[in-house]
Amino acid sequence: MKNAEIFKLSLPYLGTKDRTVRVYVPAREEGETFPVIYMTDGQNLFEEEGTPFGSWFTHTAVENEQKENRRAAIIVGIHNDFSPMQRTNELTPKSIGAITIPPEVDEETRNSFSPEGEIFDDFVVNTVMPAVERNFPVKKGRNNTAFCGSSSGGLQSFYTVLSHPDLFCAAGAFSPAFIFYTPENMQNWILSVLKSDTPYLYLYSGGADELEQQIYQSTEQVYDILTEIYPPEKFYEVILFENKHCEAAWREIFKDFLHTFLTRRDEF
Repeated sequence: MKNAEIFKLSLPYLGTKDRTVRVYVPAREEGETFPVIYMTDGQNLFEEEGTPFGSWFTHTAVENEQKENRRAAIIVGIHNDFSPMQRTNELTPKSIGAITIPPEVDEETRNSFSPEGEIFDDFVVNTVMPAVERNFPVKKGRNNTAFCGSSSGGLQSFYTVLSHPDLFCAAGAFSPAFIFYTPENMQNWILSVLKSDTPYLYLYSGGADELEQQIYQSTEQVYDILTEIYPPEKFYEVILFENKHCEAAWREIFKDFLHTFLTRRDEF
């Protein structure tokens, strides 16, 4: 029996700079393999130290799931070590439609906004996933693979999974930043990528602060779109109005997403 471990990779991003990716592998028997969840903001996933916004403690969620239900997953955390603005750019796709910036955003921030979510998507699919599958005991294939993130990371997870339904069976879109797009553009984009092998979409939002209230409203708009064009058994929404826009809220909801993915992935 091997103990659980966290490994660190440095992978080339944009061909010029390395990006930290950490991989949590659960306790395992020799030769045992696991499904995998790729996640944004890897710096906030495993420990409290050095994380000013708090930790998801994803490894604890996996350990508890393994102990209680004898199921576990590998967690791949893709770090973001840059400013909040750079993170927003990195995790905001421009191909969904014209970006709508809230009027209260200052001019400097507006001028710094340059969406490049498609670049991050390419990094995940063509650099991170092959490296992880080469080096770790991953169960390969669509039904063994999910993507999860929060805020802009929730938006990016939604985008990447719907863009690659042949690679991912589920998306965890927590407090997703749908606020950047009009409902019309979002609906048109979803229709443009919709295929027969639709992935499972797990949507979550809170409502205890101003940002989360805005996110709730835009998430409801996307939910309404899905009710019109998406298979009803393939999406699910959780709303917890008492929760703020923070890691503590996402940490709790991750446990349910993890359990849902591990127990139902063959259905997706």
